Amino acid sequence: MRKSSILSAALTAAALSLGLAAQAENHAPNPYTAERGWGQLPEGRSWGATSAIYPAPDGKTLWVADRCEQNSCIGREDLDPIFQFDLDGNLLKSFGAGLITWPHGMFVDAEGNVWVTDARGDGTRGHQVWKFSPEGEVLMTLGTAGVAGEGDYVFHAPNDVLVAPDGSIFVADGHGPGNNNRIVKYDANGKYLLEWGGTGRDFGQFREPHALAMDSAGRLFVADRHNNRIQIFDQEGKHLDTWTQFSRNSGLFIKDDILYAVDSESNRTWGNNPGYRRGMRIGSVIDGYVDFFIPDIEPNPDQASTTFAEGVAVDAEGNVYGAEVGPKGVVKYHRPD
Repeated sequence: MRKSSILSAALTAAALSLGLAAQAENHAPNPYTAERGWGQLPEGRSWGATSAIYPAPDGKTLWVADRCEQNSCIGREDLDPIFQFDLDGNLLKSFGAGLITWPHGMFVDAEGNVWVTDARGDGTRGHQVWKFSPEGEVLMTLGTAGVAGEGDYVFHAPNDVLVAPDGSIFVADGHGPGNNNRIVKYDANGKYLLEWGGTGRDFGQFREPHALAMDSAGRLFVADRHNNRIQIFDQEGKHLDTWTQFSRNSGLFIKDDILYAVDSESNRTWGNNPGYRRGMRIGSVIDGYVDFFIPDIEPNPDQASTTFAEGVAVDAEGNVYGAEVGPKGVVKYHRPD
């Protein structure tokens, strides 16, 4: 382990024990080159707010869900929200019109099935997790359509979904710091198994579990956004560690035990994390050291609502993709040669 990583971990632990916010890494190098305007939509179609993105199992295509040219698909039931692109941004297929009100999180499992969370509702739709085949066939839903609540099969604004190698399904439930704030686990057939969490700042509690990722050891990483930290658990909900060096995260992705963590909200007008910089932090899950930092291009994010990416994914070539809610659309970050 790097000496700087050991020091960072020690300082983080000390700060957390005192109830203080530890500082995120703001100064790591940025070797990536941004390609803006990636992803060609059908003629006449423009991007909406976008936070759901994930690669196919081979990493050679990308799945993206956007919010139907606006920040919601309500009233735009004629538009497909789910797209598949090749790595050059050419559209391959789309589906999902009329099904989802507010696509938020996404996961693609080992069979290529596409999972999407719907984090809002209109009374008859929403507050669900959808499982689609790669052709767009509905294979499973979790949650009760249009119902926001708390129960074994009821969600209130589910943020993200993840399928473990054994088929277990994890749902991060609760968009907003005052909602359910829990992780719910199901078996591969959608049977409720257990949950953990609750609203608060203690280890194992959450204030908006916004994104999920899993490393090769099977540890579950949770972006506990309003608590400005990542919490790490085993698959039964035992708290293992808490990290703050990756900042206030909206999205997480792990590939080959490298963590890609995006911060779209620090330094907002109402004062989240003065001193933190928005952007993407990239580093090893083995030692927790931040190796690279891609900063937000917004010169004055204090005066903007949400900038930079909320969703993040990595392709087979190591290029990184940021799905942006405020700016709308997807940015491709080319890896260095």
